[in-house]
Amino acid sequence: MSKKQKIKKPITREILEWVLTIVTALLIALPLRAFAFELVRVDGSSMDRTLADGEIMYVSKYDYGSVWLALPWQDGETKEKAARWSVGGAPERFDVVICRYPGRGDTDFVKRVVGLPGDTVELRGGYLYVNGERYEESYIADEYRIPGGSNGWSSRAYTVPEGEYFVMGDHRNNSNDSRAVGTITRDMIIGHARSVVWPVSRRRNID
Repeated sequence: MSKKQKIKKPITREILEWVLTIVTALLIALPLRAFAFELVRVDGSSMDRTLADGEIMYVSKYDYGSVWLALPWQDGETKEKAARWSVGGAPERFDVVICRYPGRGDTDFVKRVVGLPGDTVELRGGYLYVNGERYEESYIADEYRIPGGSNGWSSRAYTVPEGEYFVMGDHRNNSNDSRAVGTITRDMIIGHARSVVWPVSRRRNID
């Protein structure tokens, strides 16, 4: 046999090498996704004009995140009871976060934190008031402040419970958020949206 001739590997060995390669890749990727970062695609218009439908964000888990130990094939109720814990620090007011809602399993939402634990949040005449102070929120388009009349949208004052957060979308008249689902607990915030990475032409930091 010529030295240049290749010795063919047994098929079982080839299969084993592929399995080991895949397992190794998973062992590296899963901890990174759980504790370091994740790429998340924007779905919908609730964060217009800050984020557009279809854009892909870089989401930091290192800043503050929550790890949910649920398996992909578990149903929604089981996932709600999955073991989870928070890492890193705590979200700050006006951070854009990836979060989950009570009763919605592992569905991810992207929203902005507007109320911290203990804050009193009020919407009056299309503007946000926190602890009596009005915030202009330059990222809110004027047409999103007034969905149905010259007085804009308003709501009663609400005090955020300890350990919970009030989140809203930047497209204020087209967002399913804490105004409807209530506040969310700290372990429902699973990452900090830091930048848009795709499309490349729209790469930018998220304010």
